[in-house]
Amino acid sequence: MAPADGDGDARIRPAHRSSRGFALLREYLEAVLVAVVFALFVKAFLFEAYQIPSGSMEQNLLVGDHVVVDKLVWAPRSLPWGPLLPRREIRRGDVVVFRGPEDPGRDFIKRAVAFGGETVEIRAKRLLVGGVEKDEPYAIHRDPALLTGGVVPASLRGRDEMPPLVLPAGTFLALGDNRDESRDSRSWGPVARRLVRGRALFVYWSVRPPPEPFAGRGAAVRRILDGAIHFFSRTRWERTFHVVR
Repeated sequence: MAPADGDGDARIRPAHRSSRGFALLREYLEAVLVAVVFALFVKAFLFEAYQIPSGSMEQNLLVGDHVVVDKLVWAPRSLPWGPLLPRREIRRGDVVVFRGPEDPGRDFIKRAVAFGGETVEIRAKRLLVGGVEKDEPYAIHRDPALLTGGVVPASLRGRDEMPPLVLPAGTFLALGDNRDESRDSRSWGPVARRLVRGRALFVYWSVRPPPEPFAGRGAAVRRILDGAIHFFSRTRWERTFHVVR
């Protein structure tokens, strides 16, 4: 009988190991699922990372900066946990990420400079709110030319001169810090509050763009390989954790 008992044990052990293997696999899958759900929750309601694609916010934000955006501070009150959130309204000078008024599929990052009910005007590149010129230490003007009159190209009209405008309720005026090289509310008007996605907090990584952009077939793969090869040499280490102000 002993050999039979031994054979029986030999048949039982593989099944036991297989059961443990499936249990371990299930635990891994559950851990991955929880991590994915948590990441999606964080991205949807708490924080999200954005890359700066243009120089419209220089010198505050540079091309190649990767910023963390706080989506909690201006989250809608309609959410189940909305009343519990440490929420505040957008303030003058906040750097805001929002959906494009003309193309909601694109996100923009600009500075909120005026709000619904206020009268805004631009005279000779200077911003006036309620008839008073605003002190904007973050704004830069790289083009000394003053574009006025009917000879200004359509794409640049309103850059240096904008007649008085009363902002509708529930909107704000969004301008880039690099005023002469920014497409913003001077082109597509005030931004509706409902388009806001969050407030830029800090730069978590900054990388110099390649000397020439990648184009054509396989551009995405070549861009990734180039970034990996030049990770250390192109990273702007001094901008790590740079606070967006």
